[in-house]
Amino acid sequence: MRVAFAVVAWLFVAVIVVQVFLAGVGLFVGGTDTFSAHRALGWMLHLAPIVVLLFAWGAHPGPTTMWLSGLLLLLVGIQPFLPSMRGDLPFVAALHPVNALAIFAVGLLIARRATVLARTPIAAPESSTLIPETPRS
Repeated sequence: MRVAFAVVAWLFVAVIVVQVFLAGVGLFVGGTDTFSAHRALGWMLHLAPIVVLLFAWGAHPGPTTMWLSGLLLLLVGIQPFLPSMRGDLPFVAALHPVNALAIFAVGLLIARRATVLARTPIAAPESSTLIPETPRS
């Protein structure tokens, strides 16, 4: 489960890089709706932090990584709503790319912690619990 957690966490980071690329496509490639792929992937990304959180729970990474996974869920949860505030609260809407940086940073931190966890050997049971029985005469 620890290896699966690391794989899922790194896949999340990779998809964030793709999402930033799609934002660049939206900005620099001409066309009618060049942000459509960025928006579509962004909405699909809402499920990813839930998957990361579930895999973290199964891997038992400790409280800090669990809190970071919850924070990731929160950051991704608010991300698509920031641009919709453009008309009323443009400075809040401008936090969209800043929040993307925070999502990337937290995702990267989780992935690195998951990798360390996956490489850490699972402790053997304590020998005191494995006392061999003595033969009876």
